[in-house]
Amino acid sequence: MDPKGKVALVTGGASGLGAATVRALCERGARVVVADKARDVGESLVRELGNAASFVETDVTSEPMMKAAIELAKKEYGGLHIAVGCAGIGTSGRVVGKSGPLPLELFALTVNVNLIGMFNMARLCAAAMTDNEPNAEAERGVIVMTASIAAFDGQIGQAAYSASKAGVAGMTLPMARELSRFGIRVVSIAPGTFDTPMLGMLPEEMRQALAATVPFPSRLGRPPEFAQLVLGIVENVMLNGETIRLDGALRMAPK
Repeated sequence: MDPKGKVALVTGGASGLGAATVRALCERGARVVVADKARDVGESLVRELGNAASFVETDVTSEPMMKAAIELAKKEYGGLHIAVGCAGIGTSGRVVGKSGPLPLELFALTVNVNLIGMFNMARLCAAAMTDNEPNAEAERGVIVMTASIAAFDGQIGQAAYSASKAGVAGMTLPMARELSRFGIRVVSIAPGTFDTPMLGMLPEEMRQALAATVPFPSRLGRPPEFAQLVLGIVENVMLNGETIRLDGALRMAPK
């Protein structure tokens, strides 16, 4: 699918991987709805991009808020063709730590945002895409979800986070198979260690140590590299039902 002239919605689009994706889509001629809880940062990004983008405050776990974001895409730009889910949280905690078992509330919160929130985005965007006229390849839409390499080799303390991201990877193929009858593709990206605001909170010494564990290139991933893969997925009609690792050959150690 050629992004030019298409309408995209990016959750978690105000910063990090999401903001890089918003910029990349706009540069390729798409019009983008930035859906994020961070109003100030999101509105600042939209002002930078001008008429190519709009912001809507959105909690991905809320059905009404996600529906409102999709309605904005339809009202402002006339439809929805591309959906990219970048909203998520990073949590950590041992199953049994010094103060006892991992709080069940923390596990539930992580799964609710990272997995249920991602599914909420995907299901509602897919429903909206079924109204589109198919293009020459019979496509009506593309959905890109964000998993993590923690889905496959999660570290100690990542039980909740790994479970939430493994769920994203696990639902990718069945969703792609089901939505194929509408001409809607579903692909997930599993990033490694990327230089995002989440990692920006770590001490520089720890950031450098993380970068050194990546075989090649031995550095943190850059958000525009994630966005470049999103564009590749959107444009390549044969990419469907897959979870693609984007990690410089990193396989995380137990801790």
